[in-house]
Amino acid sequence: MLPVRRTTDSWLPDIFNDFFDNSWMERPTYTAPAINVIESEKEYDVELAAPGLDKEDFKVHVDTEGNLHIEMEKKSENNEGRKRGRYLRREFSYEKFQQTLLLPDDVDAEKIEAKVEKGVLNVHLPKKEKVDKAAALKQIAVK
Repeated sequence: MLPVRRTTDSWLPDIFNDFFDNSWMERPTYTAPAINVIESEKEYDVELAAPGLDKEDFKVHVDTEGNLHIEMEKKSENNEGRKRGRYLRREFSYEKFQQTLLLPDDVDAEKIEAKVEKGVLNVHLPKKEKVDKAAALKQIAVK
């Protein structure tokens, strides 16, 4: 199972970064949630760190090309000290994350399940049952 990578490397050389030096400005830090992928004989399990998030914050689906899409979006607003229509303090928070995983051919897409529990999104991907070709051969009686 491989994550789909999108490159966002800038074509601008570093000289432009030096020319427009803005090191005095505070830069936001962006982090993506940690993802674990576990394989056993009968299944794959994807675990995504999601502290403070609820199941309503996630969308999980498989597209027509067999890719697993995990999307997370959380909006929150904290209004402290609002008096007579004038904000003394106001904070917004917005988080968005999207990850696409290429599913192996042996995943049974019809039986995929997802749940959020104790700050972790768990996506259960059962494998298709293997058919023993020798046992599947039908014996034909000769008359």
